[in-house]
Amino acid sequence: MASKVVQRVVFSAENDSDTQPLYFEGALKGGRKPSLDKPGIVSYDRSSAKFKNAGYTSFGTYFNAFPASYWRRHTVVREVTLRVKTAGQGTLILYRSNAKGDYYRLESHELSGSVTKDFKLPLNNFLDGGWYWFDLKANSNDFELLEGQWLVDEKPRLEDPKLTIAITTFNRPTDCALMLKQLSSYEPLREVLREIVVVDQGNKKVAEEDNYQVAKALLKDQLRVIDQINLGGSGGFSRGMYESLQNNSDFVLLLDDDVRVEPEGMLRALAFGSYTNVPTIVGGHMFSMYQRTFLHAFAETVRAKEFLWGPTPGVPDAIDFNKVPLRVNRKLHALAPANYNGWWMCLIPTSVVEEIGLSLPFFIKWDDSEYCLRAGKHGVPTVTLPGAAVWHVPWTDKDDSVDWQAYFHYRNRLVAGLMHSKFSRGGGMIKHLSLVSLKHFLSQQYSVLALQIKALEDILRGPEHMHDEIETVVPEVRKIRGNYKDAQLVADPTLLPAPRSSSKLPKWETLKTPKSLPGRALMAAKGILRIANQPTELSREYPEMYVSSGNSNWLVLSQLDSAVVTNSDGSGVSFYQRDPRLARKLYGRLNRLVAELVKRWPELSRQYQEALDGVTSPAAWEPHFHN
Repeated sequence: MASKVVQRVVFSAENDSDTQPLYFEGALKGGRKPSLDKPGIVSYDRSSAKFKNAGYTSFGTYFNAFPASYWRRHTVVREVTLRVKTAGQGTLILYRSNAKGDYYRLESHELSGSVTKDFKLPLNNFLDGGWYWFDLKANSNDFELLEGQWLVDEKPRLEDPKLTIAITTFNRPTDCALMLKQLSSYEPLREVLREIVVVDQGNKKVAEEDNYQVAKALLKDQLRVIDQINLGGSGGFSRGMYESLQNNSDFVLLLDDDVRVEPEGMLRALAFGSYTNVPTIVGGHMFSMYQRTFLHAFAETVRAKEFLWGPTPGVPDAIDFNKVPLRVNRKLHALAPANYNGWWMCLIPTSVVEEIGLSLPFFIKWDDSEYCLRAGKHGVPTVTLPGAAVWHVPWTDKDDSVDWQAYFHYRNRLVAGLMHSKFSRGGGMIKHLSLVSLKHFLSQQYSVLALQIKALEDILRGPEHMHDEIETVVPEVRKIRGNYKDAQLVADPTLLPAPRSSSKLPKWETLKTPKSLPGRALMAAKGILRIANQPTELSREYPEMYVSSGNSNWLVLSQLDSAVVTNSDGSGVSFYQRDPRLARKLYGRLNRLVAELVKRWPELSRQYQEALDGVTSPAAWEPHFHN
């Protein structure tokens, strides 16, 4: 059978220096130290480049090295072909690495004139890790890379798969339309598309944007917008899954609405998914929208004991390819296991959707991780594939655990735990959540405690509450939160009184922030005991100090009777006030509900597990879709 392209050598469509290290780099200087010469490329388009004489360029980069270990471990492929087309005089050097991060030259070839060179490369010894890549050196001023491709000859599990891209959007029309323009401009992606489905749940419409019209002109019937009431991310992505079943797609690719994309990565995910040994969820990485070479985590898992998401233990996170190239970052050469992938970019076989259903009606938070855990129980692995990624606003620039989304963080984690935790009564999850609640208690974040109380009350009512309330829950939690001072945002801090203190020294001079565990435990104990002490009269009218978002942790706030606190995105402030009576009422109610949850855990776990198939079925979601 004919060889199939599974990965193309590409250059940034945005033609900017911010992302260059993800596509190509210069020669390493000083052995393996991450010090680089300038690349030898003088100009490029999406798939070709021109070089200066004696210029050296490496394609051992995130978007252009071939992740051999992932193909060896998870697919039927046992050999890959590198095909390089060049013109002019140059040298090609082929490299490979192993799981330990050791890399070495395989072979070198002189190129002259118009040349198409194929290299047959085995994947036998890549089970635990390793990459292939090539470098080019120009020996004349007319040297060009015309095309680079990675091809396979084996028969795929799915021939010529068709793809639906499902985008959920809520009042981000400009971002979403720009992404549609990026997607539509890449012709190879259009060739495999069944359609792009935009589930528009806002009142600022994507279809009214100029870039939408540009994308529509290219995609024509391959682009469809569905207006839907706001059912959150889980409702929007469930609709995308539902539509992919209706149009007989082989895969559905879920995408956030506010990302920038490399469309080639989507084709790689699709190719990889068609060659996997078994139906597999294929996820993409998330780079920072602001620091474009910064990758947040190479693979992520929901840790069983605490039932909490995060980087897979032993796998690097916070990776900046601008500082440490892929070639010399040893940890990036080992195959990285994952058991879930965020829905900023995630490819799901429709056969899996048919088998396990749509998302849980979570509105937002934990829908992506729960879905992958559910799929795993059905023998469907999750793989986060290098070379497939989007750019997204980083989580570090916001803290949605203290706004209205705190309800969903708390409720959905517990519901997912009731369904999937292997530990009696949730294992370490209850302890961890209790510590989180204690921090909010000490931080005077009473609105968060109130939302956690609602979450527990809803959970105890049983699984039916999720579908019953998905259309009304957000206004309800916003209303509850708005009753508390810590949630009342003021855009202009000058409208609030300036800090004052009844003590001789200003509060910032007397604050202590211990770093040791015993010191922190003592600080927490003192904060709890302060519940017996009334705040000063002066603190009711004047904040004791101004606290920036970066310092608004429980260690600081537990020592204050009041404070003006900046929110995480810097758009406003809130006037926090310690209230012992309110704190006792909320914290006492919360702990009584936690105790009831622990007592009823086996019963509730059984109820939620038994309800899972019905709650996630297309039939259960259809009334919302057609409302």
